[in-house]
Amino acid sequence: MRIVFFGSAEFGIPCLEAITGSRHELVGLFTQPARPSGRRRQPNPTDVARWADRKGLACIEAESVNASGLVEQIAACRGDLLVVIAFGQKISRPVIDLFAKGAINVHASLLPKYRGAGPIHWALLSGETETGISIITLADRMDAGEILAQAATPIAPDETARSLHDKLAALSAPVLMDTIDAIEAGTAVYRPQEDAQATYAPKLTKQHGYIDWNKPASYVAGQIRALWPWPGAQAVYVSSQTGRSARVILKKAQAIACPDSDRRTCGVLNEQLDVWCGKDALRIRQLKPAGSDLMSFEAFANGRASRPGDLFLPLDQVLKGVR
Repeated sequence: MRIVFFGSAEFGIPCLEAITGSRHELVGLFTQPARPSGRRRQPNPTDVARWADRKGLACIEAESVNASGLVEQIAACRGDLLVVIAFGQKISRPVIDLFAKGAINVHASLLPKYRGAGPIHWALLSGETETGISIITLADRMDAGEILAQAATPIAPDETARSLHDKLAALSAPVLMDTIDAIEAGTAVYRPQEDAQATYAPKLTKQHGYIDWNKPASYVAGQIRALWPWPGAQAVYVSSQTGRSARVILKKAQAIACPDSDRRTCGVLNEQLDVWCGKDALRIRQLKPAGSDLMSFEAFANGRASRPGDLFLPLDQVLKGVR
């Protein structure tokens, strides 16, 4: 089949590799325009645009694929099937109708769970032990199309958003190719989603990263894994001896059972230099101080002569400092 691909993020690249390595033909590749980023605000092409450049493939940067001029370019590709993965634009019905075999999307959750822009992060934040990918038709409502295929995978205890992203991206490719073959053969089965079971996964902001030490340690540990590497689980450490503070992003931590933790002050380091939480304590393994490289908590604590009674600021004080 002749396939047109809409995508921007790294998540879709294993599927692109699979398509270009198959008997099917990639006849059109569209991505978001390069956006300014970094301190110098230089235009930064999408991951898909950079992949296409390495492969020597034409890639059209589209501010809106629904604009009349772009619709004409898409139609000129004479594609049979549209594949959309992590593109970042809503696709209009006139664009979908250009494709005789329809339009499909790869979504990083077991739909109808976690519809929205942040399914990987929210699966981790919610303490799920399993997630997966779904291949669906494009619909007028976000991620509400019919399901053609799904594949599940366990979430490891130490899984981060980064590692789960890579796992699901790799899982997607063979499932997508099987689905494309089924669509071509006319054997694909289209199954409606159970809307009543739907949950939502909105796009994360930096605000989601600030740690509330009144939460149970198990929740905070999950938050840290869910938000690495972006936006990062953020906190402000304060030395009880010097009063000096350091803004940090936590990468790795584990909950430590402490039956009497409800009688302690949340955010304060105990005798083991674990952090008291609303329930139990958090043992920090790795963190990244602002302006520094990733390091062990042991190295961080040694460098600051950390002691019991040092603390991480309460959430309200942290938020007051960023307003």
